[in-house]
Amino acid sequence: MNSLTVSLPDGKTLTLDEGSTVFAVAERIGPGLAKAAVAGRVDGELVDLRTPLYGNVSLEIVTPRDPQGGEVIRHSAEHVMADAVKRLFPDAQVDAGRADHSEKFQYDFLVDEPFSQEDIERIEKEMQSIIAEKTLFVREVVSREEAQRRFSEMGEELKLSRLEDIPAGEDITLFSHGRFVDLCRGPHVQRSDQIGALTLLDVSGTYFRGNESGPKLQRIYGTAFASTKELGAYLRRIEEAKKRDHRRVGVELGLFHLDPLSPGSPFYLPKGTALYNELVDFVRALHPKYGYEEVITPQLFRSDLFRTSGHYDKFHDDMYWFAGCDEGEELGVKAMNCPGHCQLFTTRKRSYRELPIRWAEFSRLHRNERSGTLTGITRVRAFAQDDAHIYCEPEQVPAEISSFFEMVQEVYQTLGLEGVEMAVSTRSEHFLGAPEDWDVAENALIEAVERAGFKCHIKEGEAAFYAPKVEADFRDVLGRAWTLATIQIDMAMPGRFGLRYVGRDGELHQPAMLHRAVLGSLERFIGIYIEHTNGDFPFWLSPMQVAVLPISEKQASYAASVLEKLQNAGLRAEVDGRSETLGFKIREAEKSKVPLCLVVGEQEVESGTVSPRVRKSKSKIEAMAADALVERLVSAVASRETGPLS
Repeated sequence: MNSLTVSLPDGKTLTLDEGSTVFAVAERIGPGLAKAAVAGRVDGELVDLRTPLYGNVSLEIVTPRDPQGGEVIRHSAEHVMADAVKRLFPDAQVDAGRADHSEKFQYDFLVDEPFSQEDIERIEKEMQSIIAEKTLFVREVVSREEAQRRFSEMGEELKLSRLEDIPAGEDITLFSHGRFVDLCRGPHVQRSDQIGALTLLDVSGTYFRGNESGPKLQRIYGTAFASTKELGAYLRRIEEAKKRDHRRVGVELGLFHLDPLSPGSPFYLPKGTALYNELVDFVRALHPKYGYEEVITPQLFRSDLFRTSGHYDKFHDDMYWFAGCDEGEELGVKAMNCPGHCQLFTTRKRSYRELPIRWAEFSRLHRNERSGTLTGITRVRAFAQDDAHIYCEPEQVPAEISSFFEMVQEVYQTLGLEGVEMAVSTRSEHFLGAPEDWDVAENALIEAVERAGFKCHIKEGEAAFYAPKVEADFRDVLGRAWTLATIQIDMAMPGRFGLRYVGRDGELHQPAMLHRAVLGSLERFIGIYIEHTNGDFPFWLSPMQVAVLPISEKQASYAASVLEKLQNAGLRAEVDGRSETLGFKIREAEKSKVPLCLVVGEQEVESGTVSPRVRKSKSKIEAMAADALVERLVSAVASRETGPLS
């Protein structure tokens, strides 16, 4: 039997027989590590402990202390939940679990009746019993015929349908513990008792494969950790997240309205519109510095445009289509800006002297998102992006990517977004263009990220069909990861549109094309930012910046004159002239998260001053002349300061 060499993180190597498992390596290292192990990382890829090893590899043993160890625990708890459901509801059919186990697990079930709260409590109790059994997880690689036989005997029709999704020639792996068996790639823990603490979180309705004409399923969500301490910390974060939910905070602050008559299409109220416009103006103000020009392209195009771009075939079900007035005419509602920008590029001959061309656009876009996926304003059907496309000579690409990183850092620093991480998404199974071109583009992006001073993470197979991309991943105050800014090197559209420019040699050349967004979808960004700040926006961005609070009706005229000064200076302000106590008015302004209150009483009227109160500040600020205060506030907005009187 041939041997293999395993390189360990500490620089040591081990020699084993080929076909030895990851767990066998853990046992060789030591009994303590073997007992704690939940998975392995082979050449950086997370794998199951029972995975056989071939060839020389680098290997890390993953324990519950590793962040990915928690993902393995939650994935395993997912199977335990399905086992519990089958024990309590033998006729239930099991569909698919969750791909992302960074926080939760879930399974979808076909059952006769929706699960009640009492059912959920019974399922969780049964899960605890399964964990106490300390059952071993077993991995098997089987033939397609064997998998079909087993699931047919179990009556798992949904699972047979999922089996058809596995491409011919790919390994089919089953994982079992006790009597429960499922189609799964893993990885999983060794024993059920390595799931230290769990809870079920919610239950909802969904549809098989997301098709509303298909069977309606019940989806159960849960989470699990290695210890009750970790679970408790997570549940506290969840409670805080509920308090910060943008759907609640946005309504409380009067930012937007969501209506079932227009699902996935938010109504922006005046304050929400002010926030939206301020973000657009912020990005727009940076365009001259970074060399962008703004364009506006149509909302409707004949389907020919999207056939050329490739979206008609790859993105058809996610767009809105309707018949035009002319016979045979098919029109598509714009779901992305890139095809229109490419068409604009073709309207006349281009020279290398014009390049780079950088076109930005804030147009409304519409995508046919399924109703079950819509979430507040973070997953919508109608939205806008701070979108731009760059057409340049191939050798100009590195400089353009570096400029993008500079812009991202400037925007995020101003918004108070810290700790952004960069990742490169590589091609999936379905892509346009030549593999060798993708390799070049992916490597170029990785090098650009590292050159900008970031550690580059890799997201295997997560790129769009037309381009590898860099994603800026931001963690909010609750530790949740969100992808915001992106930049992509397009591997398809320049060729599909026949884009050409006259080069330095007088010949025609195909330009490189970059897609970039700094905030991404404005709707999604606003939702994320609401939750990150809990509605406490920087002063320059606040929908309502100043509340003028007269102590009584006697100061109403003076309060109105102060308001006029503020509004004439371009500040967003209002007067609370209600016949309420000053304490009540201050509490209302605090509740509405207005960053600055200006108290006006008889003393202020006589002296032509106002008494400022900064939200969340315990420092007393002396009365100021109204004109001087307005001047300071205008300066604070112009320099985009976090506080009104920083």
